[in-house]
Amino acid sequence: RGGLAERLCRLQNRERSAISFWRHQCLSDDKIPSDKSGVLIVKVLEIFEECTIQVATCQQLEHSPLSPEDAVINAEEPILKVLFTRETAAHLKSRPQDVIHIYPPWQKLLLQNVDVPVIMNTYFSQKVLLSEHSEAREKTYGLTKMLIRKNIISLAHTFRLDDLDDKLHQESANNQVPCAPQTHNNGDSKQHPLALSAVNDSLLEMVESQGAVGWREVQVRVVIQRVYCLPAREGYRSHTQGNKPLLSNGGMFCRLCLLVQDAYGMFSEVQLQSLGSTDDVEQYCRRWEGKSCCLAGMKILQRTTRGRALGLFSLIDSLWPPVVPVKVPGQSQDSEMMTTNLPPPSFCYILTVQSGEIHVEVDEEEQISNLYQPPAVHGLKEILLIDGCNERCSFWAQVLYQRLQRKHSVPIDQREMLLFVTDSTLQNVVHGIPKVVAVSVTASCVLSVEIMEALSAGSQPVFFKDALWGNGRIICVERTVLLLQKPLLCSAAGADLSELTGPVRLDELDSTAQASSICALRGTVVGVNESTAFSWPTCNRCGNGKLEVCPQDRELLYCNQCSEVVTTPVLKMQLEVFLSCPSRPQSTVKVKVWHEITLFVLLTMLLFLQTYEVQSVLGKEVGLLNCYVLSVTSHPNCIALEEIVLL
Repeated sequence: RGGLAERLCRLQNRERSAISFWRHQCLSDDKIPSDKSGVLIVKVLEIFEECTIQVATCQQLEHSPLSPEDAVINAEEPILKVLFTRETAAHLKSRPQDVIHIYPPWQKLLLQNVDVPVIMNTYFSQKVLLSEHSEAREKTYGLTKMLIRKNIISLAHTFRLDDLDDKLHQESANNQVPCAPQTHNNGDSKQHPLALSAVNDSLLEMVESQGAVGWREVQVRVVIQRVYCLPAREGYRSHTQGNKPLLSNGGMFCRLCLLVQDAYGMFSEVQLQSLGSTDDVEQYCRRWEGKSCCLAGMKILQRTTRGRALGLFSLIDSLWPPVVPVKVPGQSQDSEMMTTNLPPPSFCYILTVQSGEIHVEVDEEEQISNLYQPPAVHGLKEILLIDGCNERCSFWAQVLYQRLQRKHSVPIDQREMLLFVTDSTLQNVVHGIPKVVAVSVTASCVLSVEIMEALSAGSQPVFFKDALWGNGRIICVERTVLLLQKPLLCSAAGADLSELTGPVRLDELDSTAQASSICALRGTVVGVNESTAFSWPTCNRCGNGKLEVCPQDRELLYCNQCSEVVTTPVLKMQLEVFLSCPSRPQSTVKVKVWHEITLFVLLTMLLFLQTYEVQSVLGKEVGLLNCYVLSVTSHPNCIALEEIVLL
């Protein structure tokens, strides 16, 4: 803002407004403007197209002819080359023998060693209809195809590139599977729009040649580097096929996306429209990643830059530089001329599909591309030692405990979730590195139903692919994928990926403990908060804590969820005790216990039955307790914890 870009934008807007207003005035007045001062009158002799500009070879006339007979070519009249932009040419629809009035401010360019002047800035131009016959011909113009000679010069010819890859143009579309839920006969080329189109290997060339509206009768060959899901924007639900949701991540609709890379190293994110279920994400990852595919029928949704999409470019940076040399635009494509000493991409096109067309063709029988970079798997100990910021990392870990961040001002489906994970590299460390790491899962990270069930049960390890590491935290953000199986291809250079054996150990509470972490606690009871102690019965079948009195028997409890009488309820309690811990001798340690009667059996029973004296439980040794750190304060010096049960 306030710079040259804004001034240019204002100037272009004023120019477009002036042209639109002038054309509207001409149409509303149904006549050519009466002011003839400075008007250039030309008769079109020949039209051709070059670099999207229409070039008309014209003869200048002294006055506007009244009839076709008056517009006779005079050899003495000067010859001009008139340049029309694509928009002006579409408005004029001119062809040979037409007479055109060009109104100021047009400009004449005189070239050295060239006798024919060039006329530019022809935005204010009007075609003259000379007779009723011409007017009738104008009305039928749209029904006939005008033959315009196009001077299309190949860039390969311009730069003398002699090794065009013709093999890509002969790729067969057989044995390819469309990702969109549409059926077609691969053997019938008439029903297969991609089988007849030319194949390109440059995303940038496709964007520049086809524009943002959509790619027609052309396709580009790319390599699928990553498959993931992104939350769909509001209003995207109306675009789902058959009015069926794509994915549901706690009520959030999602779409399948591909991060693709072309032979020149350029990346694009392709946002597809449909996905059968959440379980398909892992299936597509295993089937598609690393394979080549052809894109067609795409349109540009957005051109984004590094400053606008830090998450996307952190993933792109993890795939840069390419593992094999890539082509360089404008240079000979001999293998010795290819290089990997290229700066990382600074922009990326977000592509989306056009409805009703086959968009992506993946050859699943093809070998893994040499350009593909599988996720580099590291141990958690190695990740904690990385110095960089916003680095993508992949690891295999066991989930010990999960906790939803309780922020009352934020809806439940938008809250972050904390996963406490560990692996063999952390459990085998003696000291200096924590034995458990917290992984923050943001609301934008799409989790499948299968993953959610696995996280709640903690029954098997989880593979975290392309998580974000920085500022001492591991975060699962957009484009992070959680899987229950390791990818078929993954790079694990010396990483210890052995599974855990034996019981899991937590770090004991010490002076370095921080809020929102878990630890093991041992100490001596020095106090009990009697005012906050209470208990309640729960259903022994479903865990429902809202039991009612049975209408038939007032002495029994009834569960509405099970619709049965609860004869043996499970007693739960909430209790706060104060401990003296040797690891934090100067701190007040307060522990909240509100699980079944397990660890504090004697103490909680005494409190519940109210048949005790507090002095009888003071001095009792407690530990080891698995606890979640709620808060740590220095004034007063106090740490609040909550007893937890590991998965």
